[in-house]
Amino acid sequence: MIQYDVAVIGGGAAGLMCAIEAGKRGRRVLVIEHCDRVGKKILISGGGRCNFTNLNVTPENFLSANPHFCKSALARYTQSDFIVMVERHGIAYHEKELGQLFCDQSAQLIVKMLTDECRLAGVGITVDCKVSGVGRGANGFVLKTNRGLVESSSLVVGSGGLSVPKMGATSFGYEIAKNFGHSVVPTRAALVPLIFAADDWVRYKDLSGVALPVRVECGRQSFANAMLFTHRGISGPAILQISSYWKPGDELSVNLLPLTDSDIWLRKRQSSRPDAELKTVLGEFLPKRLAQRLCEIELGSRPLRQYSLRDLRGICERLQNWRLRPSETEGYRTAEVTLGGVDTAELSSTTMESKIVPGLYFVGEVVDVTGHLGGFNFQWAWSSGHAAGQVV
Repeated sequence: MIQYDVAVIGGGAAGLMCAIEAGKRGRRVLVIEHCDRVGKKILISGGGRCNFTNLNVTPENFLSANPHFCKSALARYTQSDFIVMVERHGIAYHEKELGQLFCDQSAQLIVKMLTDECRLAGVGITVDCKVSGVGRGANGFVLKTNRGLVESSSLVVGSGGLSVPKMGATSFGYEIAKNFGHSVVPTRAALVPLIFAADDWVRYKDLSGVALPVRVECGRQSFANAMLFTHRGISGPAILQISSYWKPGDELSVNLLPLTDSDIWLRKRQSSRPDAELKTVLGEFLPKRLAQRLCEIELGSRPLRQYSLRDLRGICERLQNWRLRPSETEGYRTAEVTLGGVDTAELSSTTMESKIVPGLYFVGEVVDVTGHLGGFNFQWAWSSGHAAGQVV
């Protein structure tokens, strides 16, 4: 049996960050990754360029049963701190939109940066290492693996959530938590495309590939960004964002004309082009295929001169409050993150340590903290990993 100060289950963003910080403090650290390489989810993120953080991180960008839990870790290791590391390694990056930072080249550079930092800190990394059991030992924790037994004074669980199972996602982190007496807030797919109900699928399935700017609302939450019609439903940044707040049975309100004021534009067209049909005019403001379909199934289409002022106002109101009730999400297969996780009421917000089992820590996606789209979930991984790494 090999003895370590710290064993980290999970070679993802949070686990590696924790290992780096613990290694810098002179701790003997082993990262255990069940896949054939570390950072697999990092490699596919941001279209292979890794949206590694956001310039505008605030606690309001995160969902949790305890919305205050994330504040301490985010304040003590900020996006600026991670950017310093990126720049120190000479990684070129750019801001895409809304504060999102991406590598100019490849996400592989972020993984290399993290593994280089691990090497400099004396951190050991073992891949293709499956953990089949975790228990208490005389000196802390004992892990049963296919490489033999590993003993550690402290144990960090950074094994991620259930999203993108093809990248090796499992429920193992939640199982460890439950086995040690922790509660797990029910999980579900988040930042995920939504699927049409049957009637809407018949109406809109052939619009796959059509995209447009929208503002989408669900309850009191709203997001403005692009929406994309898919062969099964709707996706795009605005929909991925709202999916974290949507639950089965909820109705969405989609403003298809978020950049257009009231019905003034229709009245102007009526005055200047009275013989133009509604579908033709709508095609100037919406994708033509969508304008055509909306006229076919909802609005009808006549020359503009045949519409009263009340008619035009009603048309505009329907376009700015297009109602949709999705049936379900695409699920973990295409979800970017997992909502829910280890209950934060049982963790220290400053160290990520269990309040139930001393020496046990949970970091990253496995915890009930979920960020918005745009680099926020990576920042939570860096911040929570750093918080644990400072004390483990």
